[in-house]
Amino acid sequence: MPGDRGRLPDDRIAGFIQGLLLMLGSCLPVMGAVLIAPVLPRIVSHFAHVPNVALWAPLALTAPALMVGLSAPFAGAIVDRLGRKRLLLFALVLYAVTGLAPLWLESLHRIVASRVVMGVAEAAIMTCCTTLIGDYFDGARRARYLAQQTIWASMSATVFFAVGGLMGEAGWRTPFWVYAAAFFLLPMMAFYLWEPMRSAVARTEREAPGSAAFPWKPMTLICVLTLLGAIAFYLLPVHLGFVLEARGYASPRLIGLAMGIGSLATVLGAFLFRYLARRGVPALLAISYATLGLGFVLVARAQTYNEIVTGVVVAGFGAGVILPSLVTWMMAKLSFEHRGRGTGAFLASFFIGQFICPVVVLGLGRVAGGLPGSVEVFGWTFLGLAVFAAGIGLSRRFVPQGSNAAIHKKEAA
Repeated sequence: MPGDRGRLPDDRIAGFIQGLLLMLGSCLPVMGAVLIAPVLPRIVSHFAHVPNVALWAPLALTAPALMVGLSAPFAGAIVDRLGRKRLLLFALVLYAVTGLAPLWLESLHRIVASRVVMGVAEAAIMTCCTTLIGDYFDGARRARYLAQQTIWASMSATVFFAVGGLMGEAGWRTPFWVYAAAFFLLPMMAFYLWEPMRSAVARTEREAPGSAAFPWKPMTLICVLTLLGAIAFYLLPVHLGFVLEARGYASPRLIGLAMGIGSLATVLGAFLFRYLARRGVPALLAISYATLGLGFVLVARAQTYNEIVTGVVVAGFGAGVILPSLVTWMMAKLSFEHRGRGTGAFLASFFIGQFICPVVVLGLGRVAGGLPGSVEVFGWTFLGLAVFAAGIGLSRRFVPQGSNAAIHKKEAA
């Protein structure tokens, strides 16, 4: 289908190589978040003489995610003003240099500082890769690649956890060598990717450059839902171990098994998204919210290990559907001129949601009777959102297409 392929300058068509490189680039921020998690105790031990080491060492792990959340909107503005490819190549170099820096740095504070700068590079990489997916592809292919971002992120997180643990056996600095992978991606991206020209993409999207203002209202709603979606996405991966421990299942093997099964369910949800996408945004949100909510309620009320894992699987499926649903919705609302800014705002919402997830869950638990109560509150909240989204979808479906109400609904969408 002609609408399923993005035609760029010189009649070039983005294909498998471009999609693969953008998927690999999207995995780099995931690597920044999880690679050194297995060696965090060794970092604490090595810098035991540093005051407040228990605070500073975890910051080496979480600082990149926070910086992505804070700097992604600025990266998006730069992408729209100066272009995608140049910023992406510069960010790859910055990512590699700052990622490798802890191999030689002797100060914990300088290591944290290098990780802060690496987070800025991650924001630029993720913004550029997601924006280029929107530029290079449209229709079904765009939806498929946006769904694959979630699949690749989930699978690469599992791989990077394992790689970090295995390499960490040789010393806490060893896993940092993996950040050199950005140097290997650099020449391939420089050769196979190209800067989409405004006029060419505008013709593909059948619009005139600069013809539309930034869609503030729908983007604000999307960003709010993305913030909630990020909290839901990380709620169980961050807190499942504590839930299992409270139910008497403190074995690392059982906790790891439950998390692994949940990750597979997330991959399954993202994989099936391409078949669900034709149902429209309200239906997608209803499906994802319903499964997330039901899964959280099941986990909160479960008493046995199998019951908890069942809830984890149901919620994991919803987590796999929610992110590609939101990002596909976002791309549909953004023209070429605003795609970088919109993507930056989306990523900021997601990574800030990731960063504040433990704080929100802990705070809610104080008034909800502990962690299970907090998880259940989130469950009922998302079930309510599912009903609301389903209601919107049904109202749009059954309004006659020629009526004034249908026209107003189409314009509002």
